[in-house]
Formats: sequence, C-alpha cells, structure tokens
Amino acid sequence: MFHVKRRNADYEIIVLGGGHAGIEAALASARLGLKTLLVTIDISAIARMSCNPAIGGLAKGHLVSEIDALGGEMAKVIDKTGLQFRVLNKSKGRAVWSLRAQADKIQYSLEMIKRLLEQENLDLMEDMAVRVLTEDKRVIGITTEKHGDITCNRLIITAGTFLNGLIHIGLTHFEGGRIGERAVTGLTESLISLGIKAGRLKTGTPPRINRDSIDFSKTTPQYGDENPILFSFQTTNFKPKNIPCFITYTNKTTHQILFESLDRSPLYTGVIKSVGPRYCPSIEDKIVRFKDKDSHQIFLEPEWENSNEIYVNGFSTSLPIDVQIRGLRTIPGLEKAEIIKPGYAIEYDFFPAFQLYRTLESKIIKGLYFAGQVNGTSGYEEAAAQGLIAGINASLSLKGEEPLILDRSEAYIGVLIDDLILKSPTEPYRMFTSSAEYRLLLRFDNADQRLVEKAERIGLLPNKFIEITKEKMQVASETIAFLKRRFLNEEEFYQIIPRAGRNTKYTPGLSIHKVLKRPEISFDHIKTFIPQNLLDRIFKFQMLDFHIETEIKYEGYINRSYEIINSMKECENALIPQNLNYNSINIIRKEAREKLNKIKPETLSQASRIPGILPSDITSLMIYLKKMGKLIVSRET
Repeated sequence: MFHVKRRNADYEIIVLGGGHAGIEAALASARLGLKTLLVTIDISAIARMSCNPAIGGLAKGHLVSEIDALGGEMAKVIDKTGLQFRVLNKSKGRAVWSLRAQADKIQYSLEMIKRLLEQENLDLMEDMAVRVLTEDKRVIGITTEKHGDITCNRLIITAGTFLNGLIHIGLTHFEGGRIGERAVTGLTESLISLGIKAGRLKTGTPPRINRDSIDFSKTTPQYGDENPILFSFQTTNFKPKNIPCFITYTNKTTHQILFESLDRSPLYTGVIKSVGPRYCPSIEDKIVRFKDKDSHQIFLEPEWENSNEIYVNGFSTSLPIDVQIRGLRTIPGLEKAEIIKPGYAIEYDFFPAFQLYRTLESKIIKGLYFAGQVNGTSGYEEAAAQGLIAGINASLSLKGEEPLILDRSEAYIGVLIDDLILKSPTEPYRMFTSSAEYRLLLRFDNADQRLVEKAERIGLLPNKFIEITKEKMQVASETIAFLKRRFLNEEEFYQIIPRAGRNTKYTPGLSIHKVLKRPEISFDHIKTFIPQNLLDRIFKFQMLDFHIETEIKYEGYINRSYEIINSMKECENALIPQNLNYNSINIIRKEAREKLNKIKPETLSQASRIPGILPSDITSLMIYLKKMGKLIVSRET
C-alpha cells in the first residue's frame, strides 16, 4: 500500500444527501479513517422512506445481503427495526429466492441517525449545497447556502429526487424534493456548467390513509414467515415481530373512475414530460396499459408499529385528491377511506451514468462521485449499494489503494453498476434477478462467501466476521467432501428414499452426495448420516445447510457458469485507454464508433455489452489495439 499526498482541506470527503446512498457513503468513508462531512437539508429526515416502508424484495434483497457482506449498514438496521420478514419466490428456483422485510420507518430512520451521530470521523451539517467548486477539472469543495465554501478532496453526490424536484398532484405542481421538503436548486446548473450532462426522470408514491377508516374484515391478512431469516450475518439477538399487512383488490368501478379522470392527470395531459419506472407504474398507468385486467392487487402496509398511517402499495398516483378518494372508496375494505397524505408524482434531475467509471467517479471531474437516484435508479437498495461503492472508492483513492470494482459474475452490485454505465437507462432502473446472467452463483445465502476476500482487503467488515465467514466456508467444504466419500448401503438408502415419498431402486456404490442431487431429497433427509460434531458446526451458521444442499444440487450448472466466466477473463481484463479517439478507427462501423465515443468503456468486455455493438466491432477494436500497442492487460481486481 502507498499513500497519496492529500491537499489540505476542511474535509477529506463530503457527501451531499442523507438518503440511503448518502448514509452508506458517509459511514464507509468515516470508518475507513477519512474525515467526512454529510450535508443534508434536514437531519431529522435522514434515511426517510419516502416510498414504501420496506427493505428488500426481488433481487433487492440480494443487494442488501451484498451491502452487508462488504460492511454496510442497511441489513443490520432492518434486522433491528423490521415489522415482518419473508422470503419471496420460494415456489421458484433457489437463485431467485429473495428476502424482504416490512419496516418501521420511524425506528429505521432514528436508528440510522443514531449510528451516524455516533460515528467517529463523521460530522453532520444541515445545509444545502448550491455549487461544486473545482480547479483544473478536479473537485476542491462546495458552496453552501448557510456555511459558504467548504473544501474537500473528494465529493459524493447522493441527492435523490431533490435536484430541481417538482411535485405533481393533479394539474397542480410545486417545487419540492419530497412532499413537505424543499427542492435543491443551483447544484444541477453548477454541474452542467462543468460539462456534465443532465436529464429528467419521474417517480411517484401512493396515498397514505387512516387505519381507523379501513374495514380489515374485507381484506386478507398477510403475515411474515414463522421462522424468519436474517438479512445480516452480523445480527445477534434477533427478536422479530410479525405484524401483518393486508391484501385487497381494485375492480371495474375503480378503473372506470380513474379512467374518466385521465383528463386531470399530469401524466396524460402532457404536464409531466419525464419517463417513470416501467416496472412500478402508477395506478392510472396500469389501467391504461392493462385494459384487459379487471383488478389489481393492493397491499395495505403499516408505516410503523401501531401506525395510524397505512401505505396503499399498488395505488401510486398523481391524480387529483378528490379522484384518489373516490377511487380508493370503491376498493373492498376502503369504502370509508380517509387520506392522510395524498399520492403524488415527482420529476427530478439525474446524470446519466455513462459519464462514470465503474468506481462511480466522474470521467469529467476528478474526485467527483455520484450514487443513488441521481444515477437513474429507483429503490432504497440500489441507492445504498451505489453509496457504499462510492464511499469505499473515494476513500481508497485517497489512500492510494486499488479501487473496488465488482464484476457481473461476482455480485448484483456489479450487474447494477455495469447496466447503469453501459445501458444508460432512460427510465428509473430497477434491479431484477433476470438482469444477472450468473444469478445461480449470486444467491443471497452466499453473499458473504462470495465477497469475503474483497471485504477483507477493504477493511470495513470487522475481523471477527471475516473469520466467521472463513470458518463457514471451511465447514461447507468439509461437509461436501464428507458427503462425497460417505457411501450408503441398501438399508441406509431405503431409510432416506421412503421419507422422500419416492420408491427408487438401490444402486451399489451410491454416495450421499449423489443422493442429495435428486430433486425429491433434501438436507433433512440425509442429515442423520452426518457425524454429530460436523452437524453441530453446520447448524452453528444460519442457512448453511441450505447453502450446502444448493451447491450440491446445482453443481453442474455452477461449474458450467465458472467455465464461462473464466473463458471471458482475458476480455474482462483487457483495458482500453480512456483517451482513445474511436472516430479514427475506420475498421469499426460508424454507429459503433459513436456509441464507443459516448460511453468510453473501460474494458473490451464492457465494450461488448454496449447495446448495438456487434462481435465484429469488438474483434476490429481488439485488432486495432494490438496493432497500435495500446491493449493493456490488467491484473484481476
């Protein structure tokens, strides 16, 4: 390790924004020993859940597990403040099982604020940044409304939906970063003046209604799992609650009321010009796009324990308040619904991520990082993952250490960042398991094992948990080896098979490992043949039995995935000079040159994943780079 010379500044790292991205960025840099300042408009609003009161979900739960494995905070706090915990997608393959927890949004925010306030090397400031200060294309600080200029060596922008935020309710609109909170003005314009491109996106949220106005007898309760699974492998004394949500449905009458009011919708009258999230549409968007559906599922979710405020998940809308009320009151159980806070849409500025390196540092201004919704994502989990990576990489760059770059084959975080940079989404990006081509390798149960070497190098995860993970990996390895060499006689074989409900002919020389590969056989069926001392070590770790069973059942697919990954390593490690002028490479198609010039991929592998780039373009680029002596093969990160 070597140290770089740091400029004398008020702070080594400044983080702008106290949302889920800003929290992880600030905690990471402070814990890595950097003097850090978190600037936010309202300290009491830190970690506020402006949309649904939940953490995790399909693919999002994987991100939370990876954040935890790298030493982030989100998983530990939801374990402490969750109202119910569930594993989603259990009827499907294990690669897509995902953790989700309903949150007590008040306790979640308070717990995060507490951890920030107690963190060494970290200061919190209530203020608004209106300008980024630079010198020779390098960040040197910010200008704030109240405190004037504050200097720094690295700046991380995590401003969420606050940049020139415009809230829409019906045909009325007003400035705001969230309802009841100021928008941030001036910062976007400052960044544009530095050469950074900006765009506009839109998102929305449903109304919150009074619990006492709901007839729950007309709804279906939905509880969490009886034996819930932790998000964080660092959590101890887990005592989860199991507070129900409730399910109901819209109907034809609901849809008719909403459809007849589209002339008062900012979405359908052209008032909102930005693109919203395709996979989390408003209720008015649903009734237009899915006209053949007579009903849509609605989840009634408590916002905190004993809350009088219920979040109407599935009814995101920007229609006028009177239409929201009339529509809600056609839904079973909501006939007397009273709105506490209306649903609304919000338009805000973002900065397309093709302008970033994989470290999340700007390609235009050195020392400037972007994370969260400002990069075009949606969701607390996507934001937190980016914030953690930005905080880690800003810190490592100041220490003169190698950056943390996660490959698509290593983590959903790697998929997220790669997609953002190469695909430059024109709508808010949401993580899905289908986005990961190696999802069988990227399960939530093995996040700590996948990322332990990275975590150890970075130093955010306490040594205690590094050692626990290594021990867990050792136990799994020993168990799999034992199951391969432990053969069953005929009597033992039939002790297992009848309990699995399948009559199968015994074959001599059959190992437990081979028997466990059968779809009808589970770890529970074979555990009686494992020595007690080894069994005790297995059950010392949450879900290690599940992990071992999964590794054995899908061994062939897993090995094939690794073969593909290894075959692509040469391309992944082939670096492209960032000052390369693609217009001068005539052997590449003009359309491909334009795309390559815009995105400026860091590696040949990245270049190959840009939409519209053909294999022939990559071959031509490789030939050119080799001929010109510009092909650089990096060491693995």
